[in-house]
Amino acid sequence: MDNNELIKMAHKAKEFAYSPYSNFKVGAALLTTNGKVFLGCNIENGSYGATNCAERTAIFKAISEGYTNFEKIAIVSSSGDFTMPCGICLQVMSEFMLDKDIVLSNDNGDIKVLKVRDFLPHNFSFKKE
Repeated sequence: MDNNELIKMAHKAKEFAYSPYSNFKVGAALLTTNGKVFLGCNIENGSYGATNCAERTAIFKAISEGYTNFEKIAIVSSSGDFTMPCGICLQVMSEFMLDKDIVLSNDNGDIKVLKVRDFLPHNFSFKKE
């Protein structure tokens, strides 16, 4: 699947965001190595610590259905600009896709593709590489 198609799916996921506190909507589309896509949106909560980001929503949905091998993840937001994943999401991504792509897009259709490792070169892990 090409990046543009995955970005379109992330925009679809963004429509389901629950963000009554920040009004900042985020969508993610996670592609598994066998071609299945899991969508995620941010889900806020009045107790901010209970909020979940779009990236983790997509990843946790995939894992809960038995998928742990990921190819790339696309992230879009209502900001109109590139939206970088937070540190918690990067740590979760590093567990499953350290050398895989994060595809970012803004409202102009510009695309940036970076590796998870580019964001978090010294991740915390018990995994032996």
